Amino acid sequence: MQTTTRALVIGGGVVGASVLYHLTKLGWSDVMLVERSELTSGSTWHAAGGFHTLNGDTNMAALQGYTIRLYKELEEITGMSCGLHHVGGVTLADNRDRFDTMLAERAKHRFMGLDTEIVGPEEIAKIAPVTNIDGIIGGLYDPLDGHLDPSGTTHAYAKAARMGGATIETHCMVRETNQRPDGTWDVVTDKGTIHAEHVVNAGGLWAREVGAMAGVYFPLHPMEHQYIVTEPVPLIQEMMADGKEHPHVMDPAGESYLRQEGLGLCIGFYEQPCRPWAVGGTPWSFGQDLLADDFDKIEDSIAFAYRRFPDLERAGVKNVIHGPFTFAPDGNPLVGPVPGMRNYWSACGVMAGFSQGGGVGLMLAQWMIEGEPERDVMAMDVARFGDWITPGYTLPKVIENYQKRFSVSYPNEELPAARPFRTTPMYDIFTGMGAVWGQQYGLEVP
Repeated sequence: MQTTTRALVIGGGVVGASVLYHLTKLGWSDVMLVERSELTSGSTWHAAGGFHTLNGDTNMAALQGYTIRLYKELEEITGMSCGLHHVGGVTLADNRDRFDTMLAERAKHRFMGLDTEIVGPEEIAKIAPVTNIDGIIGGLYDPLDGHLDPSGTTHAYAKAARMGGATIETHCMVRETNQRPDGTWDVVTDKGTIHAEHVVNAGGLWAREVGAMAGVYFPLHPMEHQYIVTEPVPLIQEMMADGKEHPHVMDPAGESYLRQEGLGLCIGFYEQPCRPWAVGGTPWSFGQDLLADDFDKIEDSIAFAYRRFPDLERAGVKNVIHGPFTFAPDGNPLVGPVPGMRNYWSACGVMAGFSQGGGVGLMLAQWMIEGEPERDVMAMDVARFGDWITPGYTLPKVIENYQKRFSVSYPNEELPAARPFRTTPMYDIFTGMGAVWGQQYGLEVP
C-alpha cells in the first residue's frame, strides 16, 4: 500500500470519489482514497439515484447543473455507463400557496437560465399519466430531472480519478488521524500508516466518527429512509413499448417522489413519523446493509400515494429499500476547510449526492488547490456552524428538516426546533422589551 500522499480522501461513496476525481482534474495526481469496505458502501449503494437542478440558492443550483452535465463527460472519459435517464420531472401543487411558490420559483429560474415551466392539470395528465390529477391545480416541470445508476456512477468517478493518477485502497479502515507539528497528517489504518499533507473527511454515515478521531464534531445525523420498487405496471409497459419513459413526479402533499424503475415504479417517502438512526454512533460493522422493512411508519404515506397514483395499488411489491443517509441541521452539505484545523477538509452531509456530488467535488478541489472556490458557497460552508453546536441542537433540527422536506417555505419563516439554543447575555433584556427572535445556525438573533 502507498504510504505517502499529497491528499488522502477518507470514504469511498459518490462524494469521496468525486472529490478524488476533481483533485486529479485540477492537477494533483499524487492523491489517494481509502475505503473501509467496498466503494459505494454506506448510503451510496442503496440510493434511489435521482437528480435535479432546482435549488432555492442560485449557487447551489449552478453546482447541481454542473453535476448533471458532468455525467456525460465521465462516460466519455472512462467508457463506463452512469445509467443515465434524463426523463424530466413535475412537482405537483394541490393548493394556492404551493402554486404561488412555484410561480415565484419559475421567475427565479428564468434569472438562473433554467428551462422550467408551469403546467396545468391536463398537461400533467399527459406528461405523467400515472398521476390522478383530482385536486391538482398545477405543477412545475423541469426537463433536466432524471435518475442514474449509483454504483456505475461512483465507479466511473473512481476510474476517471485513477486515470488521472489517483490511488484507491479498499478494505482499508482508518483507526486514527494524528496531526504532526508541521500540519501534515499521519492516518493510521489497519494496513499501515499513511502520511498525508491534506486529509478530506468524506466519511458519509461515518463522518462523525472520522471527525472525532481528529477532535472535530460534525453536526450531522443519519435518518432512516424507505422506498418501494414495484413489479411491472401495465401503463409503464405500454409506454416502454412506444419508446417512452415516465418522468419523475414529486407530490409534496403526499411527501413522496415517484419515478420509473424498469417496467415498474419506484416511490419514496419523507414521512412525518420519521426516525433518526444510530443515535449513539454509526456501527463500523454496517456497510452494504439495509434496515428491516417498516411499513407501519409509512402507512399513511402509502394510502395517500395509492390515491394519487392508482397504478401503485394494482402492482405487486418487488423490493423494499430501507436504509440510512445523513443530514446536516439545515439540509445542506458541510464542505470546506474545518475551522481551527490545518489541512483538514470536510466533504460530508451531502444528502443529495447525485444532484450535488460533482459540484461539491469541484468546489472543494478548487479550495484545496487554488485557495478558494469560484462560487459563493456559504450555503454549504462547514464553517457556518460554530463550535457551539452540539448533538442536542443537531438531532432535533435534522428531524425538523427531514419532516419539512416537501413543505412550503414562507418568507421570514422561523422554525422552532431546538430553540432557543445559543443566546447572548442581552437575550432576556431584549425579550422583555418585546424583541422578536430569529436564528442563524443555532444563534438567536433579534
